[in-house]
Amino acid sequence: MAGDNQKKPWYKNYRMGRHRLAHSLAPYPRLPLYAILDQAAERHPASVALEFHNSRLYYSELRLKSDNLAAALAGLGVRKGDRVATVLPTCPQYVISTFAILKAGAVHVPCSTLLQPAELEQQLNQSGARLLIITEEYLQRMRRVLPHTSVRNVIVTSNSEFFSGRPAYPLPLKRSYTFTGLINRQPGSLPRPVLEPRTDLAYLAFTGGATGRPKGVMLTHYNRFCNVLQGLPWMLSHYEGQIRGKGTVIIAVPLFHSYGDWVMLSAIYWGLKIVLVEDPRDIDSIASLMRKHRPFLTSVVPTQLLELRDMKLTRFPGRIISGASHLPLEVRKEFIAKTRIPVSQGYGLTEASPLTHMNLGGNRKHGIGVPVPDTEVVLINERTGRKCEAGEAGHMYIKGPQVMKGYWPRPGSGLIKGWLPTGDIARMDGDGYFYLEDRIKDMINVSGYKVYPSVIEDVLYQHPAVSLAVVIGVPDPERGGSERVKAFVQLKGGFESRVTAADIINFCKERCPPYAVPTFVEFKNDIPLTATQKPFKRKLREEEEEEGKKHGRKRY
Repeated sequence: MAGDNQKKPWYKNYRMGRHRLAHSLAPYPRLPLYAILDQAAERHPASVALEFHNSRLYYSELRLKSDNLAAALAGLGVRKGDRVATVLPTCPQYVISTFAILKAGAVHVPCSTLLQPAELEQQLNQSGARLLIITEEYLQRMRRVLPHTSVRNVIVTSNSEFFSGRPAYPLPLKRSYTFTGLINRQPGSLPRPVLEPRTDLAYLAFTGGATGRPKGVMLTHYNRFCNVLQGLPWMLSHYEGQIRGKGTVIIAVPLFHSYGDWVMLSAIYWGLKIVLVEDPRDIDSIASLMRKHRPFLTSVVPTQLLELRDMKLTRFPGRIISGASHLPLEVRKEFIAKTRIPVSQGYGLTEASPLTHMNLGGNRKHGIGVPVPDTEVVLINERTGRKCEAGEAGHMYIKGPQVMKGYWPRPGSGLIKGWLPTGDIARMDGDGYFYLEDRIKDMINVSGYKVYPSVIEDVLYQHPAVSLAVVIGVPDPERGGSERVKAFVQLKGGFESRVTAADIINFCKERCPPYAVPTFVEFKNDIPLTATQKPFKRKLREEEEEEGKKHGRKRY
């Protein structure tokens, strides 16, 4: 064991409170992913599975509806290995569709509701999806591209239809069907495809990856099942009796994102009540639901946490997990100081199903925490090719049972001898805790000096007037191939006319190396956010490029 602790120093921090946690969960079950719902429905048939707009769906009902839809999919010709795409916001239909697709032996292709028509067309054709499940609202925006895709059948739904059981819209296309109509019709026999969990795909999820170009991530039933077990059931194993079949989880991030989907699967595995938040931007609703349900777990992203800190929440016996993007230390500290609700930070990426790290240290350390069980991590100095020592930043590589099969359609693509290059720069301290520095692609090159935007953002959040901060690199007009640091700042209420760009720059001069101090500061009333409420850096870069073209790059 001593040797293991030297190789993997994070083992000594495998603790939750006073309880030690298992170093390994192997062997993992080789079951189809949909078994987590069947097991939960057998064990907790009368427990609430989903709550949405004050309507409830029980585990027995969730299983029955997913079985009926699986039978309907088979009746529409869906077979093992076929890809079925969804364009659904956070709603019960997403959960039902996920398990129905898996039970039919098909592969779920979850697509963002913020995709532009051309982007959806590309993902549908790249995946070869033959069937699409979509809301009536999004279908109106996307219908003109569907004839140019591989889709042959469309299932349409809406919230009003789901609650009333009656469609409130005409079917707009040939070979289109209503969601409730398929579920409520006399079901055919439930398909029982023979699946090999280690090789058969459960999800084909599109992600920007390290290059920013959307790629289909192939995740097997085994990948996702392992990652469910590596998360909440592991870290909260000593509290299982108090939580399983009893606790409540609020999911405030979109289900079509790998983070939201992982929380959903994890909650169902333990038979928990899931409270779905339809609009992740509705902070008032999230806060209200937290006060009402007093959940043992609420999943958010840092920008939501930033707004929740001012919602006058009070301590209750639960915790918040923040994921999907960098959590600034000041935001976490302020939230805990105001609410006394503990905040854990997780880290992952779609290619790893998605979880690889979890901060188990409560308020003791800030950072992404320790690798979850059976996850190997190395940091590589990309210039020399050697492994990094403790305290040294390097490119993070991951290996484990949750790591993808590869990028579609080639198994093994995107991996190096089974290792996943994350595209992230991280460092590990002597205790085995990991700290994310930044994305390699976001790193700013200032005359040969490396500047990590997240480090500067953390400094900006220390300023009492800053509500939201984003840092990017912009071309240096005086030095080709070099960049300068630009900060976008959203101010707190009441500071709009009291703080200048010079104030922000001078604040950074006292806390940053000279080369890392922002040269430019732009105040924005609303910094653009992605579907998961992360700062939309790519959009900011694109806006800067357009402005640069207009002004011949003399803008700076």
